[in-house]
Amino acid sequence: MVSEKIAPQGTCELVVWYALIYTYPIYLLGGLYILAPVLGWLLFALALYYWVRYPNINGHNKTPSNKPITIPTNVTIWLIAMLVMEVALIIGHASFDLGIPKLIKSSIGWAKGWALLAIFIFVGAVLPIRNAIIYRACNIIGLQTLLITPFLILFYFIGLPGTLYISPLSIIGGPGPEFFEVQIYGINPESGLPRWRYFAPWAPAAGLLANIYFIFAMQDASRIWRILGITAALMICVLCQSRAGFVVILVTAPIVYLLRKLSNPYILLLLAVGLLFTSILADTLLSILNNAYDDFKSARSGSSRVRDGLARIAIQRWSDEAPIWGHGIVERGPHLVEYMPIGSHHTWYGLLFVKGAVGFAALALAMSSTYICLLRKVVSQPQAGVGIAMLIILSLYTLGENLEILSYLFWPALIIIAS
Repeated sequence: MVSEKIAPQGTCELVVWYALIYTYPIYLLGGLYILAPVLGWLLFALALYYWVRYPNINGHNKTPSNKPITIPTNVTIWLIAMLVMEVALIIGHASFDLGIPKLIKSSIGWAKGWALLAIFIFVGAVLPIRNAIIYRACNIIGLQTLLITPFLILFYFIGLPGTLYISPLSIIGGPGPEFFEVQIYGINPESGLPRWRYFAPWAPAAGLLANIYFIFAMQDASRIWRILGITAALMICVLCQSRAGFVVILVTAPIVYLLRKLSNPYILLLLAVGLLFTSILADTLLSILNNAYDDFKSARSGSSRVRDGLARIAIQRWSDEAPIWGHGIVERGPHLVEYMPIGSHHTWYGLLFVKGAVGFAALALAMSSTYICLLRKVVSQPQAGVGIAMLIILSLYTLGENLEILSYLFWPALIIIAS
């Protein structure tokens, strides 16, 4: 099909559609970090109302059903797991006598971070939001990106300042000023070259979005929009200079294709042969992977050194001081790690430090249950492969980012995971 008109239908799709296609104007206002929590909690309230008020309507197919809407087990696990995060936060604050003001502030942070993972997944499971709407809206963002990128590059060469301003909306509060900055370009501190993060708070986060948009673009029914979306995603990945971005795209794109073809016996045969050769050449492949990993780290040795230092400190202090419930809050690291917050740059180390083994287990259980659920569906429902791809991308990025801080950007992926 050369083209297909996609238009939102109903309140839910309209809200999601306009929240996405107006991403750049909202970014210029400094409102993206505010939009996602407001949108998420409003849609969550609407989903609860929809679930209670219309129990005999299938939201995704919009057809009558004799059975009430059932919330998948993995979605329920997500809701419980993210509530456990708040419980761990409360106990961590109480254990270290951090006080009520810090507890309130941290709980607000939970509502804008970890909670969004569960509520957007719940929204995707209940509300009538078609995947095609999200795919097309993100491709429109891609087209906008293609149109503005030549100007962003030009602005660098004519010497305009990289950061134009910090939005007054930063007074509302957030993890840092970068979440409210309007930036034309940044400078890679190691190479001295320019890098563009578009509407993300830092360049690797732009690489995360590029991966998500790349997979979305592959699903669009229109060939033209597919080309535009894929081109934009690859361009973002190149210009943000994210090492992880390139690796994750190379991993996830083939997986999506194979998952959508699992019912084909030739694909199953190919996978079987591939697994056989992989087992035979395991030692060689492991050696290649180890060398590639060393090259990957040496590409930005300073960044890798800081990440390794943060990981060691987080693990040591977690095991010595707060193994069960964590410390409750992040803490500023020493000069060794350039004063970066302990537990940052890594979801799992951050969870151990802030929310202990309880928080770690909560996220691990939620993600594992979703993998199992989607893998069971993928043969009969090939579109579940996109959800698996989203989960793989997020899983890989847990090794280099704190997911909860970036949930305000990748919320469309959460809706897709549950739909």
